[in-house]
Amino acid sequence: MSLIQKLKGELIDIIQWTEPADNDILAYRFPRYDNEIKNGARLTVREGQVAVFVNEGKLADVYQPGMYTLSTPNMPILSTLKGWKYGFNSPFRAECYFISTRQFTDLKWGTPNPIMMRDPDFGIIRLRAFGTYAMHVSDAATFLRQQVATNPVFESFQISSQMRDTIVSRFTDVVGQCHIPALEMAGNYDKISQTALTKIKTDLATLGVELTLFYVENISLPPEVEKAIDTRASMGALGDMGQYTRYQTATAIPLAASNPGGMGGIGVGLGAGMAMGNQMGAAMAGNTAKPPPFPQAASYFLAAGGKQSGPFELSSLSGKIASGEFKPDTLVWKDGMAGWVAAGQVDELKPLFPAQPPPLPPA
Repeated sequence: MSLIQKLKGELIDIIQWTEPADNDILAYRFPRYDNEIKNGARLTVREGQVAVFVNEGKLADVYQPGMYTLSTPNMPILSTLKGWKYGFNSPFRAECYFISTRQFTDLKWGTPNPIMMRDPDFGIIRLRAFGTYAMHVSDAATFLRQQVATNPVFESFQISSQMRDTIVSRFTDVVGQCHIPALEMAGNYDKISQTALTKIKTDLATLGVELTLFYVENISLPPEVEKAIDTRASMGALGDMGQYTRYQTATAIPLAASNPGGMGGIGVGLGAGMAMGNQMGAAMAGNTAKPPPFPQAASYFLAAGGKQSGPFELSSLSGKIASGEFKPDTLVWKDGMAGWVAAGQVDELKPLFPAQPPPLPPA
């Protein structure tokens, strides 16, 4: 440092930091030649700042926004460390750090790797998430001890990686413990954000930093799962697969008429499409298929005395045997028989007649 710069440093009696509005500096050490500060120097701390004095590696006085005259009464801790009982007149050596306490917004976070979880609808799935957060230095003394140390300029990017790791870790815990199905997470972003914010604050407090806002912008499924969901939604939108197949057929007929050379290929395509549509319709119908009708009992026509009567079911014929109207030699016929046959020769009717004993042997 040149002699002129040294003299300028000795003449300066105002200590202040005019922080640019668009910078990302969290801590700034006020430059002074040999760290000498004059007795009676004026310290200006603006809103959104805190000034911290460090002497011989030990944190001394902390000043909130305002204007101060640096003297023994206004520097109780530093005066004690120096052993000044009756004040001081000569310059003293101390480092002055300005800590920015303003809020840093629109900071990004995201999951570098998918989050594995068990979902009631899809089974084991992987989720990705991203969002924004805002933070500020809540405890200047702790932040200076834990993060800044002797760094003359400390910017937000130097702590962003550690904050993102903390955010992702606690967010993963919240997603795993809330047991919210993946399809219902979109309606619970606020609940997830507030729960995660509470957990993250506890970890960051040890660094002197506080998370003021935390938002989940999106939680997404893997592309293949999203594609399957889209396919399922499309099938639901089609409704009746039979009607859809008929519509596709009606649409294809004019195309086939305008392209006679392709009639064969189009016909095959239509046939395959109709078969697929029928199969899909049957699959979607599930258990709605009706059972076949009950089999109907056989009915016979009777011929007696040159007259035809009937048809009669087997239960009715049993009653006619008792009255003598139906005998083994009565001619019968039903659908499927070639002609009239005696009832005693029909296998289905033989059980209706009582067994007749054989003729008696000759004496």
